[in-house]
Amino acid sequence: MQSIITNRKKQYFAMGYILSLWFISLSCMVLPVIAQKGKFERIGPQLTATMIQGSMFVTDSAGNDWLYTVVRGEPAHLLGYDLESKALRINLPLPHADGAWDMVSTDNGLLYIPGANGALFKHQIGSQRVEDLGEVLPGQTYVWNLAAGKDNEVFGATYPGCRVFRYHPDMGFSDVGEGELVSGENYVRSLVYHRGSDKLYAGVGSRAHLLELDPRTSKTRSLLPPDYQDKEFVYSLQLIPDIAGGDRLLVLLTSGRETLLYNLRTHTVEQEIKGMDLKAVATDINKHVYYTSSGELRSFDPTQPIEKAQQLLKKVGSANAFWIKDEVLYMLNADGELWSYNMLNKKATKDKLPIPRQPIPIQSIHSGPDGKIWTGGYLAGGHAAYDPNTGITREYRGLEQTEGMATMGNHIFFGIYPKGRIYRFDTENPWDPESGNPVALGSAEGQSRPFAIAEAKDHQKMFFGMIPEYGKLGGALLEFDATRDTLFSHGIPIADQAISSLVYSQGKLWIGTTISGGLGVKPNTKEGIIFCWDIDRSEIVYEFVPVSEAPAVTGLIEGPDGHLWGVAGGKLFIFDQQKKQLIDKHYLYEPAPMGTHIWRSAFMVVHPSGDVYGTVNNQLFKVAAQTKNIIYLHEGAGLLVINRHGHLYFRKHTDLWRYTP
Repeated sequence: MQSIITNRKKQYFAMGYILSLWFISLSCMVLPVIAQKGKFERIGPQLTATMIQGSMFVTDSAGNDWLYTVVRGEPAHLLGYDLESKALRINLPLPHADGAWDMVSTDNGLLYIPGANGALFKHQIGSQRVEDLGEVLPGQTYVWNLAAGKDNEVFGATYPGCRVFRYHPDMGFSDVGEGELVSGENYVRSLVYHRGSDKLYAGVGSRAHLLELDPRTSKTRSLLPPDYQDKEFVYSLQLIPDIAGGDRLLVLLTSGRETLLYNLRTHTVEQEIKGMDLKAVATDINKHVYYTSSGELRSFDPTQPIEKAQQLLKKVGSANAFWIKDEVLYMLNADGELWSYNMLNKKATKDKLPIPRQPIPIQSIHSGPDGKIWTGGYLAGGHAAYDPNTGITREYRGLEQTEGMATMGNHIFFGIYPKGRIYRFDTENPWDPESGNPVALGSAEGQSRPFAIAEAKDHQKMFFGMIPEYGKLGGALLEFDATRDTLFSHGIPIADQAISSLVYSQGKLWIGTTISGGLGVKPNTKEGIIFCWDIDRSEIVYEFVPVSEAPAVTGLIEGPDGHLWGVAGGKLFIFDQQKKQLIDKHYLYEPAPMGTHIWRSAFMVVHPSGDVYGTVNNQLFKVAAQTKNIIYLHEGAGLLVINRHGHLYFRKHTDLWRYTP
């Protein structure tokens, strides 16, 4: 009997030892833990839009005329209208794509649509089906322009690998450029095919290049004259074939918005044209080019100076697509209006197409001084305010994509992309952008995205940390002085680094940086830093590296202990501002290698309980105030704010969610 008891004790001891090792191994890992306390509520989509992008007029095999376009959303939808009745006949989702910038048709009656997810879609014109052809090339997350070649082939331009692919129904996808077209660049932004020479012409950014590409040999030739190589993008291309003296390219450059008229025979720039919308043009039998500029429909003879262009119609908007058939010029503008212009009697009609609104992703969240939860939309822009008291969301239109928001008194400040524009909204008066509420305060040259915004309440100032324009390094620090009602720039505080987070703490402004710049440029520094900005002296008084070799410092807050809290390199850090000493670090997650950029990552707030909540790496987490234990609460969460009642609000794609601890 004693022998049996002894053996069982040994077995239990062994099992206990194994279990203890298992628990020890678990304690060394960061595992998402679903909390049992608290309440999660899906409030739902906040923002909708009817933003249309890639558009095209086509004819099906039965001779029926169609107008196709893509409306942004999650997912985007392919819309097909009967051109005769103007009725919406086709409304098909494009799975996992939130938009499409272009589309082309091939001789076999197929329509190809480039997804904003690196995929290519195929549609038989007039049918009720869309086929997802999958990823065009490994690692390419965005497809911009398409060009139809010969024998039913299609070419496409990609990001971030600066590639050009070919798709053929019988052979699938191939990389016709055999890698990046320009070393160190990310974008092939525009593409056209020239049947006469069997060549492709590709526009590259974020440092402008115009290339001729032989899709059969992968050989390239640079065409952009040196005088224009300081531009950001060859953003758009349009081919004008069969013209006396040589076929021409219309080449839209940014920044500056010059359109070059480029002769493909002589390889010379014949004209510089200002203000031409180049998403779409049309050419008639006389080789006159139809286009829009400043909301007007115009035409010009490309063999004559642009000053001789004719104004045909006023207030038609900006063209998304053109088509000429039976002496009628059809134009779809960016507002979803279909214009029909009779080229013989010069009369025009306008039809507003029914475009179904689609939910769009939430780009920014803010708890406003009016007690409402404000959100800004991606890429179509717009704003919405959710009232927790009534459960009602109201949308507000008129501003573009908001990257960051902050409050001063009864005002909400918006940091807007593009061009890094700053607006101020008085919440005690009606929303009316046309009458100056919100009012534009200004912008900074060479700056693009104001993600980081913080109020220095004791100084009656608001600060904006900037990400620079495409292809540039170095983000500026902007200051708005409420007593003087002026916005001005302090320049770029840290060379070649941008600003990813701001917090006002203990009378100083603490600023976290990122090594990333605008899209299309590689960093030339190694790690993000924190620096302290003396507001009165307008200078840096201290700087340090919180986490070695972390590319960005994000989520800066003043923690419940009065210290500086932030996230860098997958770690939560705590810094004592008085002692200038890093006092704690906690592992949050294993960071992946940085992709093309990192502008923001973590968001943190302090709850009235003293606990800190945050989102990072698509997780909502909690940091216990006393123990610093980290608990993961919810997957798929991004952004984060807290309102006056201690409720947390975060986004999941198009939806706003609320968590009550």
